[in-house]
Amino acid sequence: MRVGDTVRRPLGPHSPLVHAVLAHLEAVGFAGSPRFRGLDGRGREVLTFIEGEVAGRPHPPWLADDSRLASVARLLRAYDDAVAGFAPPAHLLEPVAPPELPGMPPEPDAAPELIGHLDITPENVVFRGGEAVALIDFDLVRPATRVDEVVNLCLHWAPLAPERDRSDALRRVDAVVRTRLVADAYGLDGAGRARLVPTAVRRTERSWHLMRHRAQTLGGGWARMWDDGVGEKIQRRLAWLEAEGERISAAL
Repeated sequence: MRVGDTVRRPLGPHSPLVHAVLAHLEAVGFAGSPRFRGLDGRGREVLTFIEGEVAGRPHPPWLADDSRLASVARLLRAYDDAVAGFAPPAHLLEPVAPPELPGMPPEPDAAPELIGHLDITPENVVFRGGEAVALIDFDLVRPATRVDEVVNLCLHWAPLAPERDRSDALRRVDAVVRTRLVADAYGLDGAGRARLVPTAVRRTERSWHLMRHRAQTLGGGWARMWDDGVGEKIQRRLAWLEAEGERISAAL
């Protein structure tokens, strides 16, 4: 909820880590994130409001603009560089660790490098003058690799999905070309490019198990998403990645 030049949000198990990340970003001078300003009288976190343009639903046509996409990748690189030296205490990480579920493939075989944003959706990027200037909604921050971050961006913006599951704004774009654009603008190294497709496949496999678990244990919006077919959508994404993976890797 916006209140003046602030945003008020309820607390959750992730909040202590989010607040620590935002405090670190402010301390190192990263301009592309909200500032944490404590709690209000109702126990909600108080964040500074960032002026600018954010994609709503339905997605605007400018989402397909390659120059905007490149700016998102550059912003993500700046964020990742800013948090690369941040090592929060273990007790802040425990509440955000994903469960390891029966039948779920293990995490990709790469050690976390930083505290990733991991929610680079069009709704979570602020633009000014056609340039990405800030990330918002840090609720999913947790340990990640740079490849995880690039994969997350590409899932939403390339997008890594069959045409039937894309918004109208992105239905006809070439996801392979846009994935290469992201890798170039981010400055992903050769080893990271080689891991991009396998990481996307593994993250997609794991997301099916995690979404089903949340639907079964948490109910509410998670259950509604599952009932609305998010599980089938994840399976279609997986099939698309397996069909297009070689072409993506070759383009990188």
